Amino acid sequence: MAATATKKITYLWEGKDKKGKSIKGEMRAAGESFVSATLRRQGITVTKVKKQSAFASKGKITDKDITLFTRQLATMMKAGVPLLQAFDIVGKGHNNPAVAKLLGDIKADVETGSSLSASFRKYPLYFDSLFCNLVGAGEQAGTLDTLLDRLATYKEKIMAIKGKIKSALFYPISIIVVAVVIVAVIMIFVIPAFKTLFEGFGADLPAPTLIVMAISDFFVSYWWAIFGAIGGGLWFFFYTWKRSEKMQSTMDRLMLKLPIIGEIIRKATIARFARTLATMFSAGVPLVEALDSVAGASGNRVYYDATKRIQSEISTGTSLTVAMQNAQVFPNMVLQMTAIGEESGALDSMLSKVADFYEGEVDDAVEAMSSLMEPVIMVVLGVLIGGLVIAMYLPIFKMGQAVG
Repeated sequence: MAATATKKITYLWEGKDKKGKSIKGEMRAAGESFVSATLRRQGITVTKVKKQSAFASKGKITDKDITLFTRQLATMMKAGVPLLQAFDIVGKGHNNPAVAKLLGDIKADVETGSSLSASFRKYPLYFDSLFCNLVGAGEQAGTLDTLLDRLATYKEKIMAIKGKIKSALFYPISIIVVAVVIVAVIMIFVIPAFKTLFEGFGADLPAPTLIVMAISDFFVSYWWAIFGAIGGGLWFFFYTWKRSEKMQSTMDRLMLKLPIIGEIIRKATIARFARTLATMFSAGVPLVEALDSVAGASGNRVYYDATKRIQSEISTGTSLTVAMQNAQVFPNMVLQMTAIGEESGALDSMLSKVADFYEGEVDDAVEAMSSLMEPVIMVVLGVLIGGLVIAMYLPIFKMGQAVG
């Protein structure tokens, strides 16, 4: 558990497998000793481990790249294209040099006799345990094309739901940033020009104007401290969030309690839980083992801890429905569908229906929130910017009335 709270960086490693063949790869870990220990457990004799340079790669490999590769590989294998040829076609046709190199390395590894799942496991930065377990299950059962197709569908749905969450958060955050910039420009550049104009009036200024001018004076004098404090605070917040397990847990709990957005995040997390468990279970992965991948894919510390408790209870003989009920983080509908799935022997099908339902709920919630947020944000911006403008024009109105 301590490793999760430590900064992880990417290491490049070289070594030899049990047959004495030279191999290499990369791993994201908290230190060189962790990389060496992990590789030794895999039967690899490590000869070299070093940190990856920030400029070592000619392109960043994203989750979208891995999802696209999985879909292309699944399509080609279903069409009867041999595995190595499929790797060759996908690798040469990719625009990202980093992806092409990665696929070339995996292809070379498979050519020398390694299984596809074992080759993927050498690159945990890109292929998580869920991915490798499903590929391994497909190889053992002789249904690799079917499992790759199911895995591609899973990754596409998970990526889509993550995109919806990001779009739900992006709009209000972007508007807030724009509002802060506009207010800063008005306070630092516009209001001082009005202040110079008002100094020649020789009359008392209205209270709102004096307040705004005082705030503007503070901005002009200490803008560096204000922006420094905001930037430093944000940096410290995100730095701590990434590295502190306690901070992650606190923020994840807080996010679930937020109005509107919290409910969207909860539904998206339940959809990921159900989709991941359905995919793993339908591939024949034992339930206790599958819950390891489900916990990691949940994306929320509250549901990660709940899944670990469920896994512990199931390993002692408790049914999945009862264990989920004890976790107290799942709605009644999810529990009922899970119970029906366990009783009928169609757990994967029922969990897929749960995932479909909650993914639809997220779609509807994001659309409703976008419709609601637009007028609310416009009103807030109107009051904020309009209030500043009115405060600065009050003396002009007052002077106009006196002249009239």
